[in-house]
Amino acid sequence: MTQLLTLPDDALLDQLQRGAFGYFLEAMDPRNGLVADNSRDGAPVSIAVVGFALSAYPVAVERGWMTRADAVAASLAALRFFRESDQSGSPAATGFNGFYYHFLDRRTGARVWQSELSMMDTALLIAGALSAASYFTAASPDETELRDLTDMLYRRIDWRWAQDEGGDDPSGMEA
Repeated sequence: MTQLLTLPDDALLDQLQRGAFGYFLEAMDPRNGLVADNSRDGAPVSIAVVGFALSAYPVAVERGWMTRADAVAASLAALRFFRESDQSGSPAATGFNGFYYHFLDRRTGARVWQSELSMMDTALLIAGALSAASYFTAASPDETELRDLTDMLYRRIDWRWAQDEGGDDPSGMEA
């Protein structure tokens, strides 16, 4: 700790920011790109945290903390997972009508704890995806796929359904 206190302000801030970003790399499942809600063993995924990670990857590339290829790969893993996710609204689903349950199982992506469909957390997830899509603009196949997946996920959200107080979904919605 005393070593941190002797660093110049910029170096201290950089070290703290890099350490905070490191959480995303440590808590991310590389198979599906999902990020745990916290560092406790067995913690579920929070879809908002996945969105935060998606928005942090471009920063990490700019700062030299992560290669562009690794950032694209991590982003694609998450976006592909959400593209393929179960949107039936069933107890084991990931979401419904383009919205996602707040907490998901880290390995399977299934809803945990009878968590609610969350408009706010879905918006944070999509905002992160949109940030990544705005940054990764190369004409490469992977970056093109990243942008296409983000567009598809954004367009899949049925905002009109959400305005109808959740319609026929038995699980309820969080405003």
